Amino acid sequence: MEKPAPTLAPIHSLIQHRWSPRAFKPIALTAPQTHTLLEAARWSASCFNEQPWRFLIANRDQSDAFDTMLQCLVPVNRAWAQNAGLLLLAFAHTRFQRNDKPNRHAHHDLGLAAGQLALQATAMGLQAHMMAGIDIEHIKATYQVPDDFDPLSAIAVGTPDDPASLSADLAERERAPRERREINSFCFSGDFDKPWSSKP
Repeated sequence: MEKPAPTLAPIHSLIQHRWSPRAFKPIALTAPQTHTLLEAARWSASCFNEQPWRFLIANRDQSDAFDTMLQCLVPVNRAWAQNAGLLLLAFAHTRFQRNDKPNRHAHHDLGLAAGQLALQATAMGLQAHMMAGIDIEHIKATYQVPDDFDPLSAIAVGTPDDPASLSADLAERERAPRERREINSFCFSGDFDKPWSSKP
């Protein structure tokens, strides 16, 4: 299933066709596929080139590791992510390695890396669905996460499947139209609440 964004201005096809499905075919990713996704994340921009992102990875053909990571998701996400080809947990290193001071840009930089991973997935005929619904304390205990790393999200990657493979309520959400805020609701000019306009 494809679900291109109904854009109001031309954008790159990869961006237009990236979306976050819940229906995945239960097919494991190959090692080269996973390597390519991680290479895309690796070359993301970051403050002072700190590269504060970290990922824990579990392929579905690693059944014990995959099941362990699946238990780190909230139940509503676990129900559909169990069919993903690959699961990742994403962490931000909250202190600069260069001077041990707080890195307030770490979450931003992790988001950029995850975004590049998602676009690379789209380019490969896959899709990535990022999830905020994780059990942070369970993740910390399960993986012995150091105190200066924040568990922020999980990512399911795989080959999209027919929404009919989902429960009725999730299938309805899968088929729903894609929507976004209008640009002038979040882009301003002059004053913070003065909408930007593309018109001269």
